[in-house]
Amino acid sequence: MNEPHGTKGISGTDLPRRSPPLLEFAHVTVVKGEKRLLDDLTVCIRDGEHVAILGPNGSGKSSFIRTINREYYPVLGTGGEVVFRVRGRDVWDVFDLRGLFGIVSPDLQYAYTRNVTGREVVLSGFFSSVGLFNHHITPAMEERADQVLRFLGVEHLSSRPMDEMSSGEARRLLIGRALVHNPKALILDEPTNSLDLHALHTFRQTLRKIARSGVGIIMATHNLHDIIPEITRVILMRDGGFFMDGPKEDVLTDANIRYLFRVPFRIREEGGWYYASGY
Repeated sequence: MNEPHGTKGISGTDLPRRSPPLLEFAHVTVVKGEKRLLDDLTVCIRDGEHVAILGPNGSGKSSFIRTINREYYPVLGTGGEVVFRVRGRDVWDVFDLRGLFGIVSPDLQYAYTRNVTGREVVLSGFFSSVGLFNHHITPAMEERADQVLRFLGVEHLSSRPMDEMSSGEARRLLIGRALVHNPKALILDEPTNSLDLHALHTFRQTLRKIARSGVGIIMATHNLHDIIPEITRVILMRDGGFFMDGPKEDVLTDANIRYLFRVPFRIREEGGWYYASGY
């Protein structure tokens, strides 16, 4: 990948340039200790895009998300000028930056294995906190939380403690937490881990509804079946780097997925969903 994706839309038409990209990385390398987590990443994601980053465990997907959220910072590399911008800006207050993104991750779900109600979980998204503590809740916040609970169809979970919910129920409340402050994009890290078939179906339908509402989806996953039909762009990641980025139907081929996972997959498409077999 020599240039940031995003100069043209996935259909080949020019994208609007009235505002800077939501996310723009060029030659981003992240090192922790002696390990190179990300290696010379270049990518551009615009408002409203639905993108999946697909790769095996350990490929760097979670590190990429932590870099978006400024948990990790790039180092100077040899590939060229390092670009590390969100909405055209290099410098952000971290709290303001996180207001642009709603993030759901396995680490976040683990942090909420405690006696916090579903409604409190959603409200905590205004403060990027785990629980409410002494935060001041305004009537507008209360109204927005109720709106999100209704939108996700989880009003019945509002007074139930998180530690009494199934994994699927808890995951949907965390999505509510991520959406409550009206982010530009919902960022998901391995979103369907530990979900059974019923919870997986419900979760997928929830994501499709969110995508259709206009919120961008940026998903990091190792599962093909996580890639909902509304996701139109796929980036393949291995060994800390991106090696393919393009329209879903061009990227999700037998040859590409075999190379990515080093397994002789056969890929089939059904109604916008992609599945792997033969392993």
